[in-house]
Amino acid sequence: MGDNREALLGAENKYFENCPGCKVELLKETNPGIPFKHLLYVWVVVLAAALPISSLFPFLYFMIRDFNIAKKEEDIGYYAGYVGSAFMFGRALTSVFWGMIADRYGRKPVIMFGTFSVVIFNTLFGLSTNFWVAVSTRFLLGSLCGILGPMRAYASEVCRKEYQALGMSIISTSWGIGLVIGPALGGFLAQPAEKFPYIFANESLFGRFPYFLPCILISLFAFGVFLISCSLPETLHIHERTDKECDKLNDALVTSTGEPNANEKVRIVGRHPTSQQNLWKNWPLMSSIIVYCVFQLHDMAYAEIFSLWAVSPRKNGGLSYSTADVGEVLAISGCGLLLFQLFLYPLIERTLGPVMISRLGAVLTIPLLFTYPFIAMLKGLSLMFLISSASVLKNVLSVSITTGLFLLQNRAVTQKQRGAANGISMSAMSIFKAVGPAAGGSLFSWAQNRQNAFFPTK
Repeated sequence: MGDNREALLGAENKYFENCPGCKVELLKETNPGIPFKHLLYVWVVVLAAALPISSLFPFLYFMIRDFNIAKKEEDIGYYAGYVGSAFMFGRALTSVFWGMIADRYGRKPVIMFGTFSVVIFNTLFGLSTNFWVAVSTRFLLGSLCGILGPMRAYASEVCRKEYQALGMSIISTSWGIGLVIGPALGGFLAQPAEKFPYIFANESLFGRFPYFLPCILISLFAFGVFLISCSLPETLHIHERTDKECDKLNDALVTSTGEPNANEKVRIVGRHPTSQQNLWKNWPLMSSIIVYCVFQLHDMAYAEIFSLWAVSPRKNGGLSYSTADVGEVLAISGCGLLLFQLFLYPLIERTLGPVMISRLGAVLTIPLLFTYPFIAMLKGLSLMFLISSASVLKNVLSVSITTGLFLLQNRAVTQKQRGAANGISMSAMSIFKAVGPAAGGSLFSWAQNRQNAFFPTK
């Protein structure tokens, strides 16, 4: 009887030979270190998804102006808000769908399809000749690029538990850098015929489509990532009749020992007894999603307003920056963010935990934003230094909040629920992010039309 019991307990972790998720779990058991290769995959895929989201903001003001749809300069922000919101509105409609597909068919197919959609629709956006083409291509890009939710699940599944914080940090780092480097590329590379007339003629493709160069470069990078994603290992567990097999082994264990023992039950890797739990009643998940949505509305509105404010004339309260100046500020922010996430965030997360980091980031963001109108009073080098420093600090706080909330959401559910849970999170967040640019652009235009009002209501 004792031998039988030991034999049964020896099979405590049951792996299935043809299950891709089990292969990843077995690899984690045999290689307990940091999965650098898999995390590199995560980093580049998320970066490819993040780059096109906000790359348009530095040149969107000029793109709307060139469309000749705004009747006066102060109205450009209204139309810019609609273009900025189209991506997030599309993503809000489909994120739950892509999460369910990822839970049913695997993370890899969704990742590959989403990456390829960036190649197609980001390229078409750069070739937009009117307002409605721009809105349509951004909407389709958001609808078909359902990468972030499955990638958050994927990152937690390729890492052992002790490295999951690092995996989430990699995602938020890549995402944050993409949201900073994307606008930097847009700022530096838009209107190349004006900035680099000795390379790009006005009659050339990039002269006729002045916003195509940053878009095509991002699309080429996404195509390279699409090819890389073909070699991604699948992490979803796919094995049928696992519940029956597990119950048979546990029944045999009870027979051999005479009584059930929760500590001696056989566990089949990838099987979660609570996988059918209603996600909407999971308060730890829902509460983190609510906070995440509110903050993302703020963050998206900030991204839109910052670029519009920076390129607006000083007579309208802006900085009179060129797209290249905005790109320089955002490039500095990206470098600072990368250093913070690689060297400081893991240490801070271990010391304070994700909840405290998110709280501190939210509290410190408020006084920081109050300094921006006063920074605008400066000129020259002092203006560039302070606005760059404020931008670095703002992005560091934003990514700290986002990373902490990513960790809380993934720890609140089981593996079988992660795709759907992240889909719910992405859909809800995308609704708020869709409101952010539209509301931010409208509010910005409204404020520019009231330069002499002491109170906002006047």
